[in-house]
Amino acid sequence: MTGWIRACGLDDIEQEGARRFDHGGKTYAVFRSPDDEVFCTDGLCTHEAVHIADGLVMDYEVECPKHSGAFDYRTGAAKRLPPCINLRTYPAKVEAGEVLVAVG
Repeated sequence: MTGWIRACGLDDIEQEGARRFDHGGKTYAVFRSPDDEVFCTDGLCTHEAVHIADGLVMDYEVECPKHSGAFDYRTGAAKRLPPCINLRTYPAKVEAGEVLVAVG
């Protein structure tokens, strides 16, 4: 693991929202849950490589904006077809109002 990297400010993500984060030539998605926890997943849908942070976020799921497949962003689990491959997840935390993720 490469250590903790700043993804964005917590206030940059609406509650039940997502934000795209690019680092090291890879795209990630950072989510803010209804209870203000933060989570990080790969940024592209496993079905057709669409930016997952552009999808609808409700409760603990994100819906892919292209084919309406859904993932649990806490675990990366594919919850609704067409995706059948889970998203990879990464540790995320908030310190001093900054969202930090551990990618690598």
